[in-house]
Amino acid sequence: MSGVYCADEKRYEKMKYLRCGNSGLMLPRVSLGMWHNFGSVDKFENMKDMVKTAFDNGITHFDLANNYGPVPGSAEENFGRILREDFKPYRDELIISSKAGYDMWPGPYGNFGSRKYLIASLDQSLKRMGLDYVDIFYHHRPDPDTPLEETMEALSDIVRSGKALYVGISNYKSEGMRKAAKILKENHTPLLINQVTYNMLNRWTEEDGLQDACEEVGAGMICFSPLAQGILTDRYLDGIPQDSRARRNHFLKEDAITDEVIAKVRKLKEIANDRGQTMAEMALAWILRKDRVTSVLVGSSRPEQILDNIKMIEKLEFSDDELSRIDEIL
Repeated sequence: MSGVYCADEKRYEKMKYLRCGNSGLMLPRVSLGMWHNFGSVDKFENMKDMVKTAFDNGITHFDLANNYGPVPGSAEENFGRILREDFKPYRDELIISSKAGYDMWPGPYGNFGSRKYLIASLDQSLKRMGLDYVDIFYHHRPDPDTPLEETMEALSDIVRSGKALYVGISNYKSEGMRKAAKILKENHTPLLINQVTYNMLNRWTEEDGLQDACEEVGAGMICFSPLAQGILTDRYLDGIPQDSRARRNHFLKEDAITDEVIAKVRKLKEIANDRGQTMAEMALAWILRKDRVTSVLVGSSRPEQILDNIKMIEKLEFSDDELSRIDEIL
């Protein structure tokens, strides 16, 4: 693709949006995650096509972290280049998020939740992306050793400094989230959102009461790994393909794909067929059921996958009968 990029004029007709918690911010029901496929080892033109495809279809939210790559930092650098080359006119239509909390550079200040680490990391992220501010800045995981007050006050100061418009947390359970939200509220920088893993095969947030806690504190919820790294698609129904994530052994281990799990997916697929959806579309729609989750983060390795995933927007409703059948299978 050459020439100047002009976004599709009908992009906002193709997506649904939901208010994030008690804030004024609307998020697309589908957001693009850059955990995989945006690093220094990946093809730049493909990344660019994915971001354009996402935005042309109303996906306004692009989710990064300091260490996304490989190598760490390269996803932000690549996204920064895409912004410079094609998205300058559209900055105010984009929600760009980054995070700090996992290992980023050597030594005691490149990890976890100290004020030193969070502020330094965001400065580095802004530089890599060529931005003055991010829309959402997350603390990426709870830190057992740094006082929560220090971490949350650093987030509040980041908002006051103008380097982030909103703050979020990631991988926090309900008890930790309630405490974090209380401190942030006292600092007049409310908690916008909690980003956690959630899918049909991993329902810990329900047992933990996280959805209730989000509603209680007025925060939104956004979910990653919605397809359980590909298990909730047709991909593994006939064995493990050579080029799959399970074979490459990134984060999905082959032993996660048991006969029992595949049997469940086959039964779920029957319900999806009855709904006129693919297995993946139904798995994504199920997460957004009853609007308890604000947005679902999809990863992608090519533009077509993004188009496949957003088809589920056409059918987000489930009957009570469908939901109870799904619960029985799971």
